[in-house]
Amino acid sequence: MNSLTSAVAAIVTDDAGRVLLCQQSQGHRRWGLPGGKVRENESPIHAVIRDVREEIGTDVEIIDLVGIYELHGQDLPDLVVHVFRCQDGRNEAVLNAPGRICRLSWQDTDDLPQPMTPTTRMAIAHAVAGRSGVLSRVERDPEPDYPDAGDSAEQASQEVVVGLAG
Repeated sequence: MNSLTSAVAAIVTDDAGRVLLCQQSQGHRRWGLPGGKVRENESPIHAVIRDVREEIGTDVEIIDLVGIYELHGQDLPDLVVHVFRCQDGRNEAVLNAPGRICRLSWQDTDDLPQPMTPTTRMAIAHAVAGRSGVLSRVERDPEPDYPDAGDSAEQASQEVVVGLAG
C-alpha cells in the first residue's frame, strides 16, 4: 500500500435540496465538494468545519456522516475522504478561496455538471439515496482527454467568477 492521506468533504444543501459544488481552479477543473486535507492533530469534524468556512465563507451545520471513501488508483497516493452531510440554511456561500476553486454553484442533484470527481459522484448518489455511514472504495477516473486549466489562461481568467445558480 502506498502512502495514505486523510481529507474531508461536505455535501452542503440549501432549503431547495440543491447541493453546493466547487469547480477546481487548477488541473482538469473538475467539480467537487467543498473540503480539503485533514491537518496533523485535527479531527475530521474540525477539518470539515474549517475547510468549508475557508472555501465558501460561511459556517454550516453538520447533520451526519454520509460515508468514508478510499480513493485509489492511477499510481497516486491513496486518499481517505470523510464526507459529511451539512445544511446551509442561510444560502450565503461566496467564493472565498479563489486560488483553489474558481466557481461555486448550487446544483440540482439530477442535473450535475461535468467533469466531476469520482468521490463527489458516489457521495452525492449515497446522500440522495438517504444513506449514512457508507464505507466504500473508489477508483480514480482515468485522465480526461480535454485540456487542463493551464492550457487556456485566457479562458481561466474569464471564468473566475462566483456562479451561484438559482
